[in-house]
Amino acid sequence: MFVPDLLAGKRILITGGGSGLGAAMASRFAELGASLLLCGRRVEVLEATAARLREGGASVATARCDVRDAQAVETMVEQAWDQAPIDVLVNNAAATFIAQTETLSARAADAVLATTLHGAMYATLALGKRWIASGRPGTVLSILSTSTITGRAFTVPSAIAKSGLLAMTRSLAVEWGPKGIRLVAIAPGPFPTDGSNRQLNPGERGAPAARSPFNPLGRVGQPPELANLASYLVSDHAGYINGEMVSIDGGAHLRSSGAEDLLQWAPEQWAAMRASRSK
Repeated sequence: MFVPDLLAGKRILITGGGSGLGAAMASRFAELGASLLLCGRRVEVLEATAARLREGGASVATARCDVRDAQAVETMVEQAWDQAPIDVLVNNAAATFIAQTETLSARAADAVLATTLHGAMYATLALGKRWIASGRPGTVLSILSTSTITGRAFTVPSAIAKSGLLAMTRSLAVEWGPKGIRLVAIAPGPFPTDGSNRQLNPGERGAPAARSPFNPLGRVGQPPELANLASYLVSDHAGYINGEMVSIDGGAHLRSSGAEDLLQWAPEQWAAMRASRSK
């Protein structure tokens, strides 16, 4: 399936494409022939990833964009579209952190919802209206979470946001499907990255050895595994998959939500976590 030209001729926009799973997907898409547009808030991170991919011959552009700002998203998409149409959107940008929900301020909750839910919706609508107006097909891939299946304590705003995106995926699959636009989603389980460990798995909790016993396969996921699944879902091989979310977590969500250990945390551990975020 993964022939070198699998994604040739496709221009793919990845939000949060400079690091973590976004960068892993970008690398795999480039290997398979796609041209890329990576957007995010940190220009230096975007450019570092783009430079690495260009060394391998990939066509990569970058755009600084805060997806929480609807007008910034619209402007970014408009400028990119004027250069060349975009065929695929990957909604990857997200924000989350573990916290006792009763301690969350409205600002903290909004910080997660604005990036994860609103930002993905803004990008989807900006591209969707252009695909429809021009009569072009398109694909939206949203990176969700198995919290859409199980719920998840201590990351409640994220669970709300990801569940909202699943509803968007299913709803627009019906509304936009007749126009040649597919919407699909991936629900990753534990795929440790620097960002996810910093926000979700501090200290010993972030070690693969700490997460592996909770997984039926006895290990955490590797970014290339998710990148391969993403490559398939945005390719023409997956042209009859629409409105579906694929879990890739080793079956972990069949055992637990992944947050049960936090129920045993002492107040001192939560205090230390809050203090680490304020630094």
